[in-house]
Amino acid sequence: MQTADIRQRWLDFFARRGHTVVPSASLVSDDPTLLFTVAGMVPFVPYLTGIVPAPFPRATSVQKCIRTNDIEEVGKTPRHGTFFQMNGNFSFGDYFKEGAITNAWELLTTSEDDGGYGFKPEDLWVTVYEDDDEAIELWKRIAGLPEERIQRLGKDTNYWHTGQPGPAGPCSEIFFDRGPAYGIDGGPATDDDRYVEIWNLVFMQYLIDDVKSKTDFRIVKELPKKNIDTGMGLERVAFIKQGVENMYEIDQVRPVLDRAAELSGRTYGANHDDDVRMRVIADHVRSALMLMSDGVAPSNEGRGYILRRLLRRSIRAMRLLGVDGPTFRELFAASRDAMKAAYPEVERDYAHIEQLALGEEAIFLRTLESGTSILDAAVGETKAAGKAELAGNTAFLLHDTYGFPIELTLEMADEAGLAVDRAAFDELMTAQRTRAKADAKSKKKVLADLSVYADFRAKGETVFTGYTDLMTESSVLGILVDGQPAAAAIAGQTAEVILAETSLYAESGGQAPDQGRIVGDGFELEVLDVQKPVKGLISHTVKVLSGEVGVGVPATSVVDEQYRRGATQAHSGTHLVHAALREVLGPNAHQSGSFNKAGYLRLDYGWNQALSAETRTEIEEISNNAVRDNLEVVTRELPLDEAKALGAMALFGEKYGDVVRVVDIGGPWSRELCAGTHVRSSAEIGMINIIGESSVGASNRRVESLVGLDAFRRFAAERALVSELSTNLKTRPDQLVERIGDLVSNLKAAEKRIAQFEAKALTDRVPALAANAVRTGEVLLVAETVGSLGSGDELRSLATAVRGKLGDAASVVALTAEVGGRPVAIVATSPAARDAGANAGALAKTMAGVLGGGGGGKPDLAQGGGSDLSAIPAALDAVRRAFAG
Repeated sequence: MQTADIRQRWLDFFARRGHTVVPSASLVSDDPTLLFTVAGMVPFVPYLTGIVPAPFPRATSVQKCIRTNDIEEVGKTPRHGTFFQMNGNFSFGDYFKEGAITNAWELLTTSEDDGGYGFKPEDLWVTVYEDDDEAIELWKRIAGLPEERIQRLGKDTNYWHTGQPGPAGPCSEIFFDRGPAYGIDGGPATDDDRYVEIWNLVFMQYLIDDVKSKTDFRIVKELPKKNIDTGMGLERVAFIKQGVENMYEIDQVRPVLDRAAELSGRTYGANHDDDVRMRVIADHVRSALMLMSDGVAPSNEGRGYILRRLLRRSIRAMRLLGVDGPTFRELFAASRDAMKAAYPEVERDYAHIEQLALGEEAIFLRTLESGTSILDAAVGETKAAGKAELAGNTAFLLHDTYGFPIELTLEMADEAGLAVDRAAFDELMTAQRTRAKADAKSKKKVLADLSVYADFRAKGETVFTGYTDLMTESSVLGILVDGQPAAAAIAGQTAEVILAETSLYAESGGQAPDQGRIVGDGFELEVLDVQKPVKGLISHTVKVLSGEVGVGVPATSVVDEQYRRGATQAHSGTHLVHAALREVLGPNAHQSGSFNKAGYLRLDYGWNQALSAETRTEIEEISNNAVRDNLEVVTRELPLDEAKALGAMALFGEKYGDVVRVVDIGGPWSRELCAGTHVRSSAEIGMINIIGESSVGASNRRVESLVGLDAFRRFAAERALVSELSTNLKTRPDQLVERIGDLVSNLKAAEKRIAQFEAKALTDRVPALAANAVRTGEVLLVAETVGSLGSGDELRSLATAVRGKLGDAASVVALTAEVGGRPVAIVATSPAARDAGANAGALAKTMAGVLGGGGGGKPDLAQGGGSDLSAIPAALDAVRRAFAG
């Protein structure tokens, strides 16, 4: 049974039973505490917790998920994958335990011919929470399961909660017994790989608080409306139904594994270590493909860091299979072909996905070269010191700075005959993780408890009137002070205010929130921020300037008209720049992110090289031509499929509802899905001035522009600058470039001549300094200060020249100078002096100590410095004393 068939049977089964089929949400979670959608129930959490009223009593979905907390287990067990799909069915105060168990058992055991999965009842085991007698009786009655195949387990495995106060409840898990060939008897309680969990039923029936751990919490009461949240692992069922050994061998994953085998010349099944590597590649490439299809790009933080780690682990695994060159073109194409039937977007957006993948691969292959040089140097130093173990901090540096997986360092060190201080490396990694967890925990603490918005959201969605009105009369639905509901807020306080209707735009779609005020009888509020804390609700963070605002009173939202005008100019300008980019560079220059506010826009787009000055000018000109042509701006609301059929651009990785807002500027030339505010015609934008273009990661560029009056002011400032330069240089504006070029050439020539004069002057000082050499102990010692020099390099050159002038004698040259207002010391020793025990590094350190600083170096040449110019004579005396004894 193919994976797509398993998926469709699930959706059809629950649709026939009154469940609304909900499309998979993005892998990029809306939950601010999560990087990714880590479970099938994540998109439904607002409904399950009651924060947002559920729009349906029953729902079903097949949700894309990413989970990397056990990434080291990938490839080693049959069921650990970083990307997986979770089949879910949900009830929001509708059916409960009996309905959930009945549905699960019926779908699992109904024959394949009749639309089920065709599992044999005797192959299935069930676990329940140890005190859930009701569930046990239901399993016996509905499924006819004997007592011995129902196992009671504790809270650590069979009780669900979020880790925060709120809904919770026991759960019941269904396991498939793979048979005695795969492990010991005894059922799921043995925790053996023989028993594969395929379905988890969560019975959300209690309210809990005082949550101290997974197992330590207080049950407050039963919920008035009980919910059902279940999840069946699609890949787990697929590998069982397809008769393969693990999830890496199912039809959606195996093609990548096979391509890795072909590229490496290895045979899958011939070697355990190679098999694990091929499974890692198959899993990680698929995960990376799906992440990039949802708009994630490689970077050094957050989601992008996880993606980068997946990609680099794949490259490392291919390297361990003996392939040092690029392979992503073939591997990602294989994954695309395996996944496109279930997720057509991976084929539609593949040009951009491939561009990101190949760009990251090229960067890491270069990184491997530079990192290898650092590792080779560290290996050389370790061996020279007579050690057999590479330092743990070196391995950590390679991992943290250069992206070297520790396994790669271990492999390369082993090839060089060295071990790695793994304990020290692990200690540094643990410290880093501890810092990261503490940071994440601190960030989580500052997030408002979203449950405080539940009562407000239950009163309905906030109506946004700002597309047509800058002032809207409404009423105050709620007030939060310090994150808690309050009856009123008084002058001087900062609070959140929820209105029934508002004309103030909440930050979204790359557009910054509106500025403005909220006013009413006896009060005035300055709007500091406008956000959407939960779906359908707009919250205004305000400072109470005067009076007192209370719940239920009339209030009027007032948008700052000048700010909104600038914001609409910037947002519409973003659309024009995007259209111009695509016209010049082609469809692969796809917007991957944006930010705009009054007077300014920033647009990120997929591209792998810097724009030339000519290309940048062309894009700017096309954008301003669109402004000049006064193109009509048309907005309309359409079903998503209809909007896409019209060619409206769904921006990469963005999330959209069933009904979307389409913004046309000049018809199909610029047609995008967008909920932002816009001008009425392009001439209102005024002017676009591109001020910068830069890299923001592998295969991603960023263009920045000023818009409207801000753009004019920049041009005016540049015009004034040109005028001033023309006046000062006594030349016409059109000849400035040539004139400045001549001045620069003359300056460079003068600097070169000055450097030659200074070098000759230094050379001329060598004989006199050498003549001052004094026999001190066993060496000829030159200990002199040479006054002020331009750099430490000049002093070093002088010291080595004096050493050379003294020939084969056992000589030590110790010179000091003032460089940039600070004392610098250089010590140079000849081979004969070093044979006599002289060490430049030790002498420089001694001098630096006297000068109030630090220093050191090699035995033949070393440098020191400090902060006390008056100590130069004493520093030279210290050198003389070192040889006088």
